[in-house]
Amino acid sequence: MRIIVTGGAGFIGSHVADAYCAAGHEVVVIDSLWAHGGGRQENVPRAASFIQLDVRDEGIGRVFREFAPEVVSHHAAQHSVAISARDPRYDADVNVLGLINVLDNAVKAGVRKVIFASSGATYGEPEKLPITDATPQNPESPYAITKMIGEHYLRFYKAQHGLDFTALRYGNVYGPRQDPSGEAGVIAIFVGRFLAKEDVKIFWDGEQTRDYIYAGDIAQLNVLALDKGAGKCYGIGTNKKTSVNEIYRALVEVTGFEAPVEYLPKRPGDVRDAQIDPAAAKKDLGWRPKTTLLEGMKKTVAYFQQRMPA
Repeated sequence: MRIIVTGGAGFIGSHVADAYCAAGHEVVVIDSLWAHGGGRQENVPRAASFIQLDVRDEGIGRVFREFAPEVVSHHAAQHSVAISARDPRYDADVNVLGLINVLDNAVKAGVRKVIFASSGATYGEPEKLPITDATPQNPESPYAITKMIGEHYLRFYKAQHGLDFTALRYGNVYGPRQDPSGEAGVIAIFVGRFLAKEDVKIFWDGEQTRDYIYAGDIAQLNVLALDKGAGKCYGIGTNKKTSVNEIYRALVEVTGFEAPVEYLPKRPGDVRDAQIDPAAAKKDLGWRPKTTLLEGMKKTVAYFQQRMPA
């Protein structure tokens, strides 16, 4: 199968591209290598072709025409809640207009399906946990709003043009290649600080929870979604909630270093709790998370340790 992975040099997208290549598919990665996005050319699988291009660029059309993909896995995005709160116009430019550019060119190129990296953040602060696919969406940040809007555009393009889609509302994905110097991804940020023997910053009181899911499990999910989940949106998580303070304590256990902590005020757009039941994804896609949080954190720490300067 011929697949374009947008954002495929980034953290999650590169794991997805790896999995597609390992499954024997022909992959082209499109990534702008935006400084704040964590995209690095070294993350691109050797078996994949790489084109440095912004998803808002008109040049996307040429790539689609020449490669003629059957599926597009759309992972390119402005992914930071904090950046979206500071600059909602830029967030919408990338996450909405960039998506529309991809969808328009997918229709022109005869693409069969788009797999869309949505977000569990679209649920906002739910009235009860765990979150299920029946939980109403109530986004509380510009980032989450644009991801929800993206799902509506997918429905429109399916109805209007017959372009199939599967939207995956990820919980908090973590693992190797996540940018430890970015503003999104508390585990990667903490790992970078722990290994550098530096202090960590915890916003709010640290008791806010998220559903953390390992990147390798997300990659396998995207392989399953190639031929399943037509026209549906799925909440993707482990059905377990973990607080920031628990992440901190686990890293103390894994690294043997007790990093000094500075507590700071709540950030705009942050929600209190998240826990996503992936029952629908299990039923329709045959997927379930396999990596425990402690296993995933050990793999993540080992990855960053190997890349530390001697």
